[in-house]
Amino acid sequence: MRHGSHFVEELAARSDEPVGKMVPISQIEPDANQPRSTMGDLSDLVASIRDKGILEPLLVRPIPEGNTSGRSYLIISGERRYRAAMQAGVVDVPVIVMEVGEDEALEIALIENLQRKDLTPFEEAEGYQALAERFNYTHEAIAEAVGKSRTVITESFALLQMSHKVRETAQALGINSKSLLLEVLKCDDEAEMVSLLEEVARRGLSRDDLRLQKRGEKDGDELPRRRPFVFKLNAPDKSYSLALKFRQTQVSKDELIDVLEKVLVELRQS
Repeated sequence: MRHGSHFVEELAARSDEPVGKMVPISQIEPDANQPRSTMGDLSDLVASIRDKGILEPLLVRPIPEGNTSGRSYLIISGERRYRAAMQAGVVDVPVIVMEVGEDEALEIALIENLQRKDLTPFEEAEGYQALAERFNYTHEAIAEAVGKSRTVITESFALLQMSHKVRETAQALGINSKSLLLEVLKCDDEAEMVSLLEEVARRGLSRDDLRLQKRGEKDGDELPRRRPFVFKLNAPDKSYSLALKFRQTQVSKDELIDVLEKVLVELRQS
């Protein structure tokens, strides 16, 4: 089973029940096997649902007969919207009902989760690993499913080589740049990786700074002053201009698109 970047729409077309069917929220139950372990701050989403309602249906499947919960549907994707709707006091929610088994539901949930924009590099890598190990996805198949290049997938898998201690250090220091983490991964041992991560956090080093330092072209105290990357866009008719200033010295096209998409999400929810 393979899904493109708009797999929810594709699945909706296959569903035997109408898209947008309204179901009492009391008849819906979260799935204990949901791959998303944390829901984050729901306050903005709760406010948006109170103002505009739920704009994207939840994807659910019927609960097998004999369940003792008294509920009818199990969430495949959309648990964050479900929890926000509960807080907002919503009575009925739109759903897409799919007749799928437990394994297929988990596969769909994993792919939907991997298409989020707020995943850390480690969460992303672990999601790809789950698809590969449980559902025998190749790197190429994962790339097709989540709409990314095969190189991006292979780089993510490389992060799984980091030891638990190195990974914990990166997460504790808030270092979430995949390109920078991949540069750190080139070090010879765990102690060197941890030390380098601490230096990155202390001095605000970029991936390019690390490369200069490791090549011996510049030592740690002589790194050049970092100039933040600035993206500028001017309308052809000069009706507006846009400028985005980043902390990094370099930003890839994919990173820039991710930031712009996050801005659009914030604007739509405000």
